[in-house]
Amino acid sequence: MAFWVIGGEYADTEFQTLAKGRAEERLGPFPTWEAARNAWSTRAFATVDDCHSRFRIVEEADEPARG
Repeated sequence: MAFWVIGGEYADTEFQTLAKGRAEERLGPFPTWEAARNAWSTRAFATVDDCHSRFRIVEEADEPARG
């Protein structure tokens, strides 16, 4: 199973809609949850001062379909 770090800058703190002009960021795939967590930690802490940014780890089966 592969793991992804997904997120970005959102329009508000509901984290439902990306900020205007922003695309969802996808990092991975990572072979283990621990590897994904390391990438998440780096990306999340880079945006720690931006309350509109959020990143999460998902398993490949949970990744939304691109379309």
